[in-house]
Amino acid sequence: MPVNPQILGKLEHSQKVLETPPSEHPTPPAQLPSRNPTRSFWIDSSPDANPLAGEGSQDPLPSEADVCIIGAGITGVGVAYHLIELLNKASISLEHPLRIVILEARDFCSGATGRNGGHLTPAAFLEFSQRQALFDTVEAIKSYELEEHTASLLVKIIEDNGWTSDIDLIEGGHINILFTDKEEKDAHKDYDMARQARLNLDGVEWLPQEKVEAEYGAPYPGFREPGHNVWPLKLVTRLYQHAQAHAGQYASLSLHTRTPVTAVTHETANNSSTYTVVTNRSSISCSRVIHATNAYASHLLPFLAGPAGIIPTRGQVMATRASVGADQIKTTGWSGNEGFAYWFPRPVTHDTEKPLIIIGGGREAAEPSYELYVDNDSQTHPLVGHALREFLPSVFEGKYDPDSEPEMEWTGIMGYTKMGDPFVGPVADLLVTNSEKDLYKKQYIAAGYSGHGMPRAFGCAEVVAQMILAEITNTEWKEPDWFPQRYLTWNRRVE
Repeated sequence: MPVNPQILGKLEHSQKVLETPPSEHPTPPAQLPSRNPTRSFWIDSSPDANPLAGEGSQDPLPSEADVCIIGAGITGVGVAYHLIELLNKASISLEHPLRIVILEARDFCSGATGRNGGHLTPAAFLEFSQRQALFDTVEAIKSYELEEHTASLLVKIIEDNGWTSDIDLIEGGHINILFTDKEEKDAHKDYDMARQARLNLDGVEWLPQEKVEAEYGAPYPGFREPGHNVWPLKLVTRLYQHAQAHAGQYASLSLHTRTPVTAVTHETANNSSTYTVVTNRSSISCSRVIHATNAYASHLLPFLAGPAGIIPTRGQVMATRASVGADQIKTTGWSGNEGFAYWFPRPVTHDTEKPLIIIGGGREAAEPSYELYVDNDSQTHPLVGHALREFLPSVFEGKYDPDSEPEMEWTGIMGYTKMGDPFVGPVADLLVTNSEKDLYKKQYIAAGYSGHGMPRAFGCAEVVAQMILAEITNTEWKEPDWFPQRYLTWNRRVE
């Protein structure tokens, strides 16, 4: 389903992604991830949080590979995981086991997934009326079915493998606070239209102001939707370890961290195309390349720089301690302030313990930029930090000390798109002219999750893995019935 360019300007996504730089200042491609990122709770608070941090960084790189995945976050690891699962399930006989290599510029899973994430909550219905009007009812429904598929699949994998306690999987639901009459009116409109379209709304509960205030201490109405919280880095670690252990006779999987890719060059010889993936250590000759770099995609795909492509956007997060015991802080995830704030408490060992809260957002304090086009996570923004410090004490009076300082504060770079939706599929299909397309055959991308990657990235990685398997086996790729067509690269040309 091609997307009409005229409607893109009308889609005022809640995360302010439509701000564009002045035309006289062309947007440069993203830089490589910074070498000295701020210290993240998820990565740096525990010495054993990242056992794969430097995995393969001292090992020699292979000279050849069948699949080179750039980026070791939930997308890159997800592509490898799904591809190995598909190969094992189909028992496909290949000339040799499929050689899969993952390359990561910094430590393992050190991008937005590992630094900022934690909310494994599929959107239930918000923005449904907007999507229905701009696309159609089927596409609007698929927006939510993809997230439900992704989140439920991850929860199933976690539970089937007994990882629940290892990755701190918490099923506490997710409450959206509605601060204004307009937010409440719009939410009810979305809910009513989604229900009329027969979207599955099981588990959604409306919460009047009196109930929210009595149970949680916030004098606002809202609604609860099903959802989980996780330690994201530990989840991606388990997924990689599982994929490597189950590579079996059909594939091999290796990881090389601290190995930034600086270029991908195209070579044609003997009527076959290969790529040279250039790193800071050596190069790999590779048949297929997957771009799983999200915010940094334009570093290797410069045509994705600027408002029509993927916009690096800095998100800020902090870990702050509540001033009351866990018996007064329920284990639920939260969103508020039109999606600009999102938070949840960490698990505790007893009710009197004061929980640690992970809260992110506050980009509205960085007007007019909203931290768009910022790809440096080695710094925090003081105005955003001030907004985060003020938020919880102002919403939950008496439960947070307005004068306390966070225990940790950090940033991570997200990848936004004009539509708020990712690019998924063959890179060549993003381009218009055949001469350009020829340079990118057998390159794939899944990136641009617009701050909502946890419930989308693993599902998008599954689609890319399916496409690769179809190409390898010379079969037709069949679109999953839960996947939005507008995500596909052939419907998202970049001129």
